[in-house]
Amino acid sequence: MALQDEAFRDTIGTIDEEGNRKFIFPKKPSGKFYEYRKWVSYFLLTVLIANPFIKINGNQFMMFNILERRFNIFGFPFWPQDFYLFVIFMIVGVVFVILFTVIFGRIFCGWICPQTIFLEMVFRRIEFWIEGDRGAQIRLEKQEWNAEKIRKKTVKWTIFLIISFLIANVFLAYLISSDELFKMIEEGPANHLSTLISLLIFTGVFYFVFAWFREQVCIIACPYGRLQGVLLDNKSINVVYDFVRGEKELGRAKYNKQEDRAASGKGDCIDCKQCVHVCPTGIDIRNGVQLECVNCTACIDECDTIMEGVGLPKGLIRYASEDEIEKKVKFVFTPRMKGYTAVLGILIGILLGLLFLRNDVEVSILRLPGQLFQHKGANISNIYTFKIINKTNNDFNDIHFKLIGIKGSLKLVGQQDFKVRKQGMNNGTLFIEINPYLLESDKTKLHIEIYNADKKISSSTTSFLSPRSFD
Repeated sequence: MALQDEAFRDTIGTIDEEGNRKFIFPKKPSGKFYEYRKWVSYFLLTVLIANPFIKINGNQFMMFNILERRFNIFGFPFWPQDFYLFVIFMIVGVVFVILFTVIFGRIFCGWICPQTIFLEMVFRRIEFWIEGDRGAQIRLEKQEWNAEKIRKKTVKWTIFLIISFLIANVFLAYLISSDELFKMIEEGPANHLSTLISLLIFTGVFYFVFAWFREQVCIIACPYGRLQGVLLDNKSINVVYDFVRGEKELGRAKYNKQEDRAASGKGDCIDCKQCVHVCPTGIDIRNGVQLECVNCTACIDECDTIMEGVGLPKGLIRYASEDEIEKKVKFVFTPRMKGYTAVLGILIGILLGLLFLRNDVEVSILRLPGQLFQHKGANISNIYTFKIINKTNNDFNDIHFKLIGIKGSLKLVGQQDFKVRKQGMNNGTLFIEINPYLLESDKTKLHIEIYNADKKISSSTTSFLSPRSFD
């Protein structure tokens, strides 16, 4: 019996026995949690769409330009030289998700994940508006391709395609920057064919995901569903069915208003299957915690409505831990959770410290490889290459260098008016000449300050080679 009861875990609810796709037609959800989710989703959609178009100090709020290896996170620009900061930021995100999962299960998927928000709060709502609720959608799917079906399907697919195109534009703004996106629009797609092709590919991917693949992303493609199986334990809060109350001694049974259900020994679950019909991944929450469950709370709202209708207490399906259901143990912040919290706090502290220590201008001055010193009259000369990265949104139009703590001359090769554009980089070559009697050893450490006009923007150190003796 135990093996038979667990047989549902051997298959996926969206695939039939022959291996063909079995489409899900969930009932339109309603209730307290669904209303909360709508407000959270609309807020997050606004943030998601607005992020690449908001600028702080001239920096795009969020940008992930992989091709040019430039990233903006919360208005902070990250260059390849700042990659360690980006890595730490990603690690912080991963640890936060792990901690959140250990405590609250897969709540991220149901409330925050862009895939769920777009599918449930945008595409499915349009589907409900055009095709109707669960029963109407099933009838429409089964009926022949008449004028009504063609009209509804065409309107739905057209709207889906338009929304997918708009999402692709927002996604592109994250990748190439909103300025480049607007530039492409102004100059016309014909002048940016490669970008246009990328835009069309993204549109096709989003259309495929939201029009056809749908919940399969959460069930099959997303690795987070597998991760939660490792992270969850009996103390994690999840959307769960209270099997103790729902089954009791005799198990679940259909509702009969003529009987005293409490005295009969039957469970509070009346086996109406509304929690199954409303589930966007097609599972039966009464089977226990499952990989496919995204904690969307639709089953909670539906069950509470049914319980209220039959005069039984709400909360048969609710947010709770396995220990709370079975052992009546209240939630406790376990040592495991404390450990993850401590790691997260340390990583956030390190990240904040590195962000405050990070320079807006990065300068490297290195001796030219393979070159020794040269005699220039009474002086010793070394040749260097230098690179200046300007992470600010101001142009540097008058860059010059100053030797600090020692007398000598510093000359740029080939360009006296050295400039670095905003968010840009420039490099060059320079000579440093110093009288040997001012040098303390054959390898002297030099301090160099870099100025834009009269304003110091950075400093750097390098080594200066000279003869071992000056006899």
